[in-house]
Amino acid sequence: MSHFPSPKAALDPAFFTPCQIVYLEHHDQRLYAEVIQTVAVKQICWVRPLVLAAAGVDAFAPGAIADSVVYDLRECSDLLLPVQLFRVALDVDVIPLLMHLTELAPETQSALRSRHNQQMHQFVRDVCLAHPEAFEAQSSTDQARD
Repeated sequence: MSHFPSPKAALDPAFFTPCQIVYLEHHDQRLYAEVIQTVAVKQICWVRPLVLAAAGVDAFAPGAIADSVVYDLRECSDLLLPVQLFRVALDVDVIPLLMHLTELAPETQSALRSRHNQQMHQFVRDVCLAHPEAFEAQSSTDQARD
């Protein structure tokens, strides 16, 4: 008997594991983040942001990073968001983005940190406004337990 979830189950947010990379997509942007913990009872995912990639329609295809705007979020605050908003990220999507970040000079990264933080907060705000049902479901779960 295997201790690993089936491939189908691995795509289910309930099976997110610590250190796994996931993404949250909204319009032409993707927020890639590392899972810290999933709280099944509350259906919340605690993630550590890595990268916000803003791009055109096909820019998330392998090799299309040159056409993307990439924001380094590794110094930003952790997030707690409904688990159903996240999807499992593929290595072929994430590795080129992380490699791109390592190519930036440290002084460039620190100069842009505040702007990147603002971009992440705007993205999260837009996601919250676009998916109120995900947050309402969380609110009703909390009230049912009380």
